[in-house]
Amino acid sequence: MSDRVKTGMRDHLMLHFAQHAKLREGEYPLVIERAEGVHVIDTDGNRYLDALSCLFCAQLGYSYGAEFAEAATAQLTRLPFNTNWNTAHPPAIELAERLAELAPAGINRAFFTSGGSESVESAWKIARQYHVANGQPQRVKAVARRTAYHGQTLGALALTGIPALKEPFGRPAIDVVHVPNTGEGDLAFLLKETEAAIVDADPGTVGMLIAEPVQNAGGCFTPPAGYWAGLRELTDRYGILLVADEVITGFGRIGEYFAVPEIVPDMITIAKGLTSAYAPMGAVLLSDRVAEPFYRPGQALSHGLTFGGHPLSAAIALRNLEIFERDKILDGVRELTPHLGARMRELAELDIVKEVRGDGFFYAAELDVEDLAPIAAGLRNAGLIARTDSRGKPVVQIAPPLVCERQHLDEIVDKIGGVLSEYLQKD
Repeated sequence: MSDRVKTGMRDHLMLHFAQHAKLREGEYPLVIERAEGVHVIDTDGNRYLDALSCLFCAQLGYSYGAEFAEAATAQLTRLPFNTNWNTAHPPAIELAERLAELAPAGINRAFFTSGGSESVESAWKIARQYHVANGQPQRVKAVARRTAYHGQTLGALALTGIPALKEPFGRPAIDVVHVPNTGEGDLAFLLKETEAAIVDADPGTVGMLIAEPVQNAGGCFTPPAGYWAGLRELTDRYGILLVADEVITGFGRIGEYFAVPEIVPDMITIAKGLTSAYAPMGAVLLSDRVAEPFYRPGQALSHGLTFGGHPLSAAIALRNLEIFERDKILDGVRELTPHLGARMRELAELDIVKEVRGDGFFYAAELDVEDLAPIAAGLRNAGLIARTDSRGKPVVQIAPPLVCERQHLDEIVDKIGGVLSEYLQKD
């Protein structure tokens, strides 16, 4: 890493979720300069297998740049920018149509955003206006799950179930009741506790329940069979809108375009894999029922984002979906999911591993450690980018690019196993 890069980062760049004092102490994060395939290369020429898809985004890895550049050039020379503020443009219209084709039956409309937090916050604002339009303005509360992460804007942060992330910012923007996540008990317990929380909050004041099909924070918590059907029954009974947060699980992470099982939610929030991170974009997908009030005479949808549905991002998303279909990306994930799951479960043979959980190309190994720093350093030294996270239980988490081949997945698990084994020998 050159002195110029260090100086620029230390003196001018504010990093996200970083302790900037470490920069003055000479401790610098990776600076990624280029990428190819499923690997990234830093400014010193070190090569890393990106087992996290760069924060769950890079579904297609890094070898499709020329195709996306072609789509971007065509759009930028035709129409570089237009908003969806009471106007529209063909790429956004075409993408909305395509998403309606891919979404569960009855979900036919898309409200575009710039990313995941905006999608989650937009879902809340849409839910509020839905209830107001239907004569229930008192529905001002939401239900979310403990440890769940839903974003960093103030509304999305209120829904997030990680107290330490919220405490610096005072009173939450939304009145949220947090209920157990699917790592805390069996089906009967989860649904009983969720209903009890709704009842305690006064069901007539609750407007929305949001949950991820596979919860990210805490380490890839998967739902028991019948869980989503149970949530659907509860929310229907109490007049609450059910939102599936698929910012991470959407677009192939679990082997399907959408991971929510068994039922049709009222809204789906998406981002990340929608463009495979070749451009920033998100969306809220609405069911016909939720969209209906906004088509009444005189009723407006009072929410907008300058760059929501940007023509460039929409063109990139359309090309992304073309590549998914042409290169049979979902077929590859489905084919290799059993192998990755079996290899990850081998890690449970190590004394340091308490549990392995996940699905698709999305797994976590829960560890019996107090300090993840040595493991994080070991993974980096092994040339592997994975997440070490202690927001719930301490875990090592992976979300490989969906274009990974069998040997890539084996390399990921072998390197994690090697680092954990080395840690045990030193402990």
